[in-house]
Amino acid sequence: MTTRIADIEIPDSALAKEATELVRDTAGALLYDHSRRVYLFGALRGRRRGLDFDPELLYVAALFHDLGLTQKYATSEQRFEIDGADAARDFLLRHGLTSERARTAWTAIALHTTPEIPYHMEPEVALVTAGVEVDVLGLGFDETTQEQRDAIVAAHPRPDFKRRILAAFTEGIAHRPDTAFGNVKADVLAHFSPGFVRTDFVTVIENSEWSQ
Repeated sequence: MTTRIADIEIPDSALAKEATELVRDTAGALLYDHSRRVYLFGALRGRRRGLDFDPELLYVAALFHDLGLTQKYATSEQRFEIDGADAARDFLLRHGLTSERARTAWTAIALHTTPEIPYHMEPEVALVTAGVEVDVLGLGFDETTQEQRDAIVAAHPRPDFKRRILAAFTEGIAHRPDTAFGNVKADVLAHFSPGFVRTDFVTVIENSEWSQ
């Protein structure tokens, strides 16, 4: 039976169901509920803007976007966004999707913490970021109605979400602080990771091997 939340259909293909089970089992309730909300808010914003997007591809990209914060990737030294992007690409290729569609999902996840650029790319890339911005930052909040937000939160609750998602960000990247250089996650470590020192872009240039 097809599930609809806030009048958005949850993809129920075999691929989507397997992605749901994988992320639910790997990520736990906090990140799973967040990722489903990202899909729903992204789809709503896409509909409002008249974008022609692939719901299944958007769904998988939204589900996998924070997978790099999970215990499975605790030893990774690359950016957590790339962990999730690689996992989504490999998952989609294993299921027979084209390399182009897999690349779109990869890009959507890899760029979801990079402001503005995703909005100039494929709809699925733009809408993962759009969904994240609503659920985490409250950007685009008024592009959804109170009724829509209530329906989404009823299906995927967000108890103490602000504190818990910041803790998940910190836990997922504190062991690889260099990956926060040049992106918004440096702010998280500056607040919550004792001893963290930001890499300064100007200092990197001034101290490079070039004489001038």
